[in-house]
Amino acid sequence: MTRQLLFFFLITIPFLHLNAQQNSYSDSLVAYQESYVKEHDVVKGKDKQYMHFYKPDESFRINTRFERIYEAPWFKMPTSANSYQVQRVYGILHFSVNDTAVQLHVYQSEDLMHTKKYADYLFVPFTDKTCGSETYDNGRYIDLKIQDTESGSCVIDFNKAYNPYCAYVTGKYNCPIPPKENDLPVAIRAGEMAYGKH
Repeated sequence: MTRQLLFFFLITIPFLHLNAQQNSYSDSLVAYQESYVKEHDVVKGKDKQYMHFYKPDESFRINTRFERIYEAPWFKMPTSANSYQVQRVYGILHFSVNDTAVQLHVYQSEDLMHTKKYADYLFVPFTDKTCGSETYDNGRYIDLKIQDTESGSCVIDFNKAYNPYCAYVTGKYNCPIPPKENDLPVAIRAGEMAYGKH
């Protein structure tokens, strides 16, 4: 009987531990989303009820290989206001989604790199197969920091993908448009969904 109990605990404890980790991750994302909605600069009051998110999915928290690109030329990234922002490719993230090998370019802003607050800020705008149906037509964004990439690997969490301000208000903001090289050939069902009544 004692051996049976010992065997039972040996096989159940790892599963209990894994479940606790998953719950902890899910809970932390829910708290992150609640804070994001509460502190949002554009969507106010009762309109916050129209902000929607996919359920947390840890499979979209992905370990990637980071390829640093040195001395990439500055270029004009088009924006929604028929203007541009000066950016350069800082590196490339290599990873797989559902067995499909993909990559995302990571950008650095010329303006922000000269500010104290955002000097280490990196920008990952992207589109995917959900755009225009489940998520905002013109893509979503993910923020990184230089220190996130220094080891040659980088964790990208699509559960924290968020909409540009242009997803909520038309014609008021100057939102970067994700370059074609960041159009993913897969569906990223994680992070913020399209704004509005569902």
